[in-house]
Amino acid sequence: MSIFLYNTLSRRKEEFTPQNVAQDGHAKVTMYVCGPTVYSAPHIGNARPAVVFDVLARLLRSRYELTYARNITDVDDKINAAAQESGVDISEIAAEFVAAYHADMQALGVQNPDIEPRATAHIEEIITMISHLIDSGHAYAADGHVLFRVSAFPAYGSLSRREQRELLAGARVEVAPYKEAPGDFILWKPSTATLPGWESPWGRGRPGWHIECSVMAAEHLGTTIDIHGGGNDLIFPHHENELAQSTCAHGGKLFARFWLHNGFVNVHDTKMSKSLGNIVLVNELLGRAPGEAVRLALLNAHYRQPLDWSDQILTETKRKLDRLYGTLRDIDGWQSIWQTTAPDPAFVAALEDDLNTPRALAVLFDLSHEANRSESHDVQVDTAARLRASAEWMGLLSADPEEWFTAGSDAQLDNVAIDKLLAERDAARAQKDFATADRIRDELAAQGISIEDGSGDTRWRRL
Repeated sequence: MSIFLYNTLSRRKEEFTPQNVAQDGHAKVTMYVCGPTVYSAPHIGNARPAVVFDVLARLLRSRYELTYARNITDVDDKINAAAQESGVDISEIAAEFVAAYHADMQALGVQNPDIEPRATAHIEEIITMISHLIDSGHAYAADGHVLFRVSAFPAYGSLSRREQRELLAGARVEVAPYKEAPGDFILWKPSTATLPGWESPWGRGRPGWHIECSVMAAEHLGTTIDIHGGGNDLIFPHHENELAQSTCAHGGKLFARFWLHNGFVNVHDTKMSKSLGNIVLVNELLGRAPGEAVRLALLNAHYRQPLDWSDQILTETKRKLDRLYGTLRDIDGWQSIWQTTAPDPAFVAALEDDLNTPRALAVLFDLSHEANRSESHDVQVDTAARLRASAEWMGLLSADPEEWFTAGSDAQLDNVAIDKLLAERDAARAQKDFATADRIRDELAAQGISIEDGSGDTRWRRL
């Protein structure tokens, strides 16, 4: 089956075919996703594209050789402000929040990209691209700044599908005397003595945000990339400007064949913002629920749709994972075969249809139900193996099923103590000392431990 992806540039789903296919059929794919600007701890809005494009990367790697780049923006006015407030160099701010981003994404099961370029490591290349744009008439220097001449690129606005006047009306455009036109955007700007800067033909300064991504994509993936991704908020102006300057810098060559954008994450139907005080940080969520529950919450809705975050969402996703892990825990035999078992065809078809994760999740629950109701052990094992193999493509069900129900970093009782109490309870029940057995059950319940008495043994899990 083919993979179909919704291309923001064409506003329709298109069959994805790699641009680089060798005669033997071996295909190489390139994907660039805009990563974090590292000036604060990651919030749930930062996590959504990381998780979404992690799933896409897993799907692509199942059939192609993928080179996936996700950048780090480590020079930016917000980083400068944070560094000045703390009285440290921007490199210290960047190092702190790059580490925080890596830790949070690892907890969410996000695999590392193949390349993670940083803007500050590409200053020389940025200066070179800006010089090419000036030489070709697509940019101009003025008062220590270098600006892209929007009028020199007639296709400007093709990604966001708006006319230039409409774009300017809907954007915060700085009106400055050094601009030829209000919509011209900055490629390079001067730095004062107190701001980070690099020497350039236009004086000491620093790059604009948009040119950084154009350069990093070209340096690591080539002039034309297969897939460019990011959040909806980046369509304009960031990706619109990237498209314009990259096309012009590379002599009119197509910059990105597919543009993919994930929807916003809202909190109780309200856009997240510092002014409203409703920013949801990933590390705070990880203190309340396993990272896999947060990941599932981010995949619960189709990636192109808005996702409304609520207080109940983690409880719901944890309960869903309990059902799936419960199936794997209760069936023996799948553990030795799942890695050589193909994912369920219906599951694969859902992901091939523009990453339809809600439909893919429905298939996982169908498999769980099928495994639980079957009276054939062979069918149970085969179905559980397909469940586990399918979930791997979404970065789910990677924990040991028994540990999923018993792990708890903030629990007052450790596993050994719990097992000891359960042994005492079993002994009390055998002696028909039900008062003692009930007391132990109540004691464990008070510690957040749920007991499940089966026909052969007693299981427990942390609530």
